[in-house]
Amino acid sequence: MPNDYSHDDLTNRLTKPGWQRTDASGATETGTLKDLATKAHAERAKHPGVVKEIETAVELELLQLQQLWHYLGLPD
Repeated sequence: MPNDYSHDDLTNRLTKPGWQRTDASGATETGTLKDLATKAHAERAKHPGVVKEIETAVELELLQLQQLWHYLGLPD
């Protein structure tokens, strides 16, 4: 599914709930985009998982997730 959000759109949504992450094992969790992006960053060596907005089902691409990590000041 193509993403309808620009980087600015995503950074403005960082603290809003309603996001879901599915990890490499298939387990899902919900929370804010910031929380889930941070968890995906912590597990990036294994598999960052899939992060999407529940209401719209818009999934983030890996490049967008990497841009958010940089915006949040998380190390490469």
